[in-house]
Amino acid sequence: MTYVIAEPCVDVTDRACVSVCPVDCIHEEEGDRTLYIEPNECIDCGACEPECPVNAIFTEDALPPQWAVYTEINALWYTDKAAARAMVDKAKPR
Repeated sequence: MTYVIAEPCVDVTDRACVSVCPVDCIHEEEGDRTLYIEPNECIDCGACEPECPVNAIFTEDALPPQWAVYTEINALWYTDKAAARAMVDKAKPR
């Protein structure tokens, strides 16, 4: 995974990053508390990062340690949405 959407996006889900992604690799479904980057589709272009108004998008190697779990959460959402949502709730309770 090259880019990760971290905790600042939780409960914000501003979609500015979605509109600039050239490969449409940023997703969410109704009821999600955050957006997710599909790690196998992301082309590492970086277009999304400056568009995020809450500075929630990081390259994997620049992700602050306190948000490291979001690397797993982003990838997991594409194989087990319920598990990813549970991890978001655990990482940032309502």
